[in-house]
Amino acid sequence: MNPRTVYLDHAATTPMAPAAIEAMTAELALVGNASSLHASGRRARRVLEESRERIAAALGSRPGEVVFTSGGTEADNLALKGAFWARRAQDPARTRILSTTVEHHAVLDPLHWLANTEGADIELVGCDATGRLDLAAMKAAIERDPASVAVISVMWANNEVGTLQPVSEIAAIAAEHGIPVHTDAVQAVGAVPVDFATSGVDALSLTGHKLGGPVGAGALVVRRELELTALVHGGGQERDVRSGTHATAAIVGFAAAVELAVKEQEAYAIRVGELRDRLVEQVLATVPDTHLNGPPLGHDRLPNNAQIAFPGCEGDSLLMLLDAAGVECSTGAACSAGVPQASHVLLAMGQTDEQARSSLRFSLGHTTTPEDVDRLVAAIGPAVERGRAAGLQR
Repeated sequence: MNPRTVYLDHAATTPMAPAAIEAMTAELALVGNASSLHASGRRARRVLEESRERIAAALGSRPGEVVFTSGGTEADNLALKGAFWARRAQDPARTRILSTTVEHHAVLDPLHWLANTEGADIELVGCDATGRLDLAAMKAAIERDPASVAVISVMWANNEVGTLQPVSEIAAIAAEHGIPVHTDAVQAVGAVPVDFATSGVDALSLTGHKLGGPVGAGALVVRRELELTALVHGGGQERDVRSGTHATAAIVGFAAAVELAVKEQEAYAIRVGELRDRLVEQVLATVPDTHLNGPPLGHDRLPNNAQIAFPGCEGDSLLMLLDAAGVECSTGAACSAGVPQASHVLLAMGQTDEQARSSLRFSLGHTTTPEDVDRLVAAIGPAVERGRAAGLQR
């Protein structure tokens, strides 16, 4: 019998927590549209609102600030497009949107769309070699012409290299000028402390499948004071800014996962952080000429993230060699139509195209064990040796 596959791609999606599966399964057996007025509908509405309250309590927000979406991508789009349209309608001079060069494509692509379609002036502020935003440059961009800024978007934690961003500092600067701030916290919730009220941000995106909930359920936590223009029109189920019949079962599972992930965040961070440190130290000791991308261990980074560069290897080839050995991870690069493309995050951090294509991301989760780390360490040396040999033959 082959040993079980080692799964080290939790930043892409993580297995559902048993509590979330149980809650979702129980709801799937029931009927009721939360917008219906009969008894089944009222029951669905009750569990929906209880889920909203549980998520709000876990994230330090008010229940009325939780807007359910299909996930992080929709939440990001609603925050960016919705805030831009609403703010520009109030004042046509507000055409600028400030963000960073290392955002997820769920933020960057809507920004590019707004630039090409809506005439938005997009400014992406750079970062240092660890992926941390240049705070002074962001402050200067804000203060150059604050009256023209519609919204600012800065991710809480980077999905590729794990860098934590100075979100609260940016929110404080923006608040002085009345500029709303959105943060993509998809990778952060459950991994590091996240409190909506004390962060100072006006909108925060999260999704279920990154923290033990189902795919297809997420939320935009948004202050009531921030007006948003709807992306989708219909029944107006979520504050008239997000229409569509509620996926009640998925939302119940999502709420159970958020509640559990936040409750166990500190213990989780300690456990996976120790495993991550062990993984990095042993891989670097096993394979020569390798290095960790992003901040040093223990410094302003996610506890479950380790992106390591293997110079002389193509990341996608190394990924497939590890996959054949029963170890699943991801590259630091996006792949489009089979053509490897250097990670925009690593390029923004100052790496060359060749350097940026040589990295793998190992992301840990609640099912990761010490044996998983041992399996990776045993497999990585031979895989890199073959990968580098193949590179020399080209």
